[in-house]
Amino acid sequence: MLGICGTFMGGVALLARALGDEVTGSDTAAWPPMGEQLAAAGIAVREGYDPAHLDPPPDLVVIGNALSRGNPAVEHVLDQGLPYVSGPQWLAERVLRGRHVLAVAGTHGKTTTASLLAWILDRAGLEPGFLIGGVPMDFGVSARLGRGAHFVVEADEYDTAFFDKRAKFVHYRPRTLVLNNLEFDHGDIYPDLAAIQRQFHHLVRTVPGSGCILASAGERALDEALAMGCWTPVERYGVDAPPEADWSARLETADGARFTVLRAGRPVASVRWGLRGRHNVHNALAALAAAAAVGVAPARAAEALAAFRGVRRRLELRGEAGGVAVYDDFAHHPTAIAATLAALREAGAGRIVAVLEPRSNTMRLGLHREALAPALAAADAVVAYAPPDLGWDLAAALAPLGARAQVAGSPEDVAAAAVAAAGPGDRVVVMSNGSFGGVHGRILEALREREARSRRAADGRRSA
Repeated sequence: MLGICGTFMGGVALLARALGDEVTGSDTAAWPPMGEQLAAAGIAVREGYDPAHLDPPPDLVVIGNALSRGNPAVEHVLDQGLPYVSGPQWLAERVLRGRHVLAVAGTHGKTTTASLLAWILDRAGLEPGFLIGGVPMDFGVSARLGRGAHFVVEADEYDTAFFDKRAKFVHYRPRTLVLNNLEFDHGDIYPDLAAIQRQFHHLVRTVPGSGCILASAGERALDEALAMGCWTPVERYGVDAPPEADWSARLETADGARFTVLRAGRPVASVRWGLRGRHNVHNALAALAAAAAVGVAPARAAEALAAFRGVRRRLELRGEAGGVAVYDDFAHHPTAIAATLAALREAGAGRIVAVLEPRSNTMRLGLHREALAPALAAADAVVAYAPPDLGWDLAAALAPLGARAQVAGSPEDVAAAAVAAAGPGDRVVVMSNGSFGGVHGRILEALREREARSRRAADGRRSA
């Protein structure tokens, strides 16, 4: 497997191992949690893309979409005529065929919603398989073959491979499809929102008439995609959705810790759970409605939600030191950044220090730069990382935030600035879709050192 440490490809590797295949792979980095998963499964990962990694020739090479022509391993595969396939095609042919596929698509919330859905089905005794672009804490792995008839897959619209430019999700052929939302993203491969809507239309075309589509209510871009043609019953859902919506959630607390689920306006379940934020209530409602489509009663789904522990890198508490809590979050789109900060704000009164790495391809192209300052407005302080090759002025983009925002040129400087900005009772949230140079650990270590210095100074004053 080439590009084995990506969140999708790492999951494919686990599924291939579960099917009895001998699996090895190559990549350039193996940061947590995927590197840890592969190591725990005994899957060997080699550094880089040396063609020697493909000697002796494997029976099949699965090529991730991060690789393109010019990569030495790719060129070797083509020159030697080795059999190769994309990850989505392999998944469709080896795992999904003959199963009831529940796919979760949308710009935001896919990982959490897919994790919630897999957890609900599992607690209902359906023993689902799943492939998720993150690690649900209750499962401890991002992928599982499962023994039941159902398979939950996080379905993203990124392209499939250098030789297959269709969106990955058109390979999955779902019977139950969740459409969480739709915004412009992936500016490196899609010129505009209309191009992404066309891919969502292609996905809708694959859902049978006997299936079910759960679509977020009030999402104009989704409505426009569905208007291109839809042959499957559609159920609408949303938080405080209009009365005509099939599913709605009514918040009982501002932070979303308690909410009531309504179907066609009638209460059918009450949820008390550990996640926070309006966006997570929206995700939970989508998962509950999708589970209902395959026979899981809402009340039973609500019981599962109460036991759900969350997903790694989705507002994951990484540690506390000196009275400062440090969170890790995958947010890398302005809408997701704003939702993460809103959830933190609703969950407590302490100051929020937002630490951002603009790492996604769309961010690096600067296509979201005008939306960055508004997305970060809920933070009390902002520390942003500007790598030398960013190509656009991050400081200028954050200028509307005034003195609240600062830009640093290295992970070390980012950590130092974040620690300087944070005091007891504050919360630091690190937002990136990569490893961010281990900045989470750097911040916690510096906070512990500061706490130890304060203790020593206090002891010294008492001794004097």
